[in-house]
Amino acid sequence: MDEIFDLIVIGSGPAGVSAALTARHRGKSALMVTTAPEDSMLWRAEHIDNYPGFPAATGPELVTALVRHAEASGVKLMRGRALAVADLGGVFGVSVGADFVQGRAVVLACGLTRAKPFPGEAEYLGRGVSYCATCDGMLYRGRRVAVVGLSAEAPEEAGYLRSIGCEVEYFDAGRAKRYEITGAERVTALRADGGEFPVEGVFIFRSGLAPDSLLPGLEVEGGHIVTRAGMATNIPGVFAAGDVAGAPYQAAKAAGEGCVAGLAACKYIESKTKEEK
Repeated sequence: MDEIFDLIVIGSGPAGVSAALTARHRGKSALMVTTAPEDSMLWRAEHIDNYPGFPAATGPELVTALVRHAEASGVKLMRGRALAVADLGGVFGVSVGADFVQGRAVVLACGLTRAKPFPGEAEYLGRGVSYCATCDGMLYRGRRVAVVGLSAEAPEEAGYLRSIGCEVEYFDAGRAKRYEITGAERVTALRADGGEFPVEGVFIFRSGLAPDSLLPGLEVEGGHIVTRAGMATNIPGVFAAGDVAGAPYQAAKAAGEGCVAGLAACKYIESKTKEEK
């Protein structure tokens, strides 16, 4: 996408949809970046009875209604996993798989990421560890790689790697619980529940990345993004809302924070526009 959006929202739960809707109601363009809905914690809820207007809703019913409302209001939806956010000076760039989009402000509404990096994951990132099959798959054509599938999109990504000639060893929660990535200058093996599998690359597919991995320099405390007035983070132009900003982990609270973040993001965009004039 060549368009520069006013607001990029990462996440499509109550917080993300609320922020995007608020931006649209203020006349701003909004892009919502989201992985498969099945990856969200809300989707897995069997019964929700504390979200106003949706008595006894299931998770899939509420998630589907939220996204439908956003799209009907002119919010553009982009399926994919946000891998990195970067301040480019005046705009923010967001890497989504192999794609790249730009926005004047960003709302992080990506939910709570409970998973900790595997031992060796950070050390070998870019040296055998990857989060994107489309981006890096061709580097491993004809080679043996491991896929650690912890998201709904993982089987499809593994299939893509096989289609371009990679020899794929697939792992999911039913096969192993503990992982460690080892190597020298580059990855040489994946250890899974004590077993060692020689590979040249490890592709890890989670439903999301830890916030400070997504945006280096972001102030995080106890796994949550630290927010100030207007759900602002320590990085101007970046806001956070919902579970990623802390407890209580309730859909109604997330929607309210999303509205506040969306309003604050619009004010930020408007102030920057005045400065540029």
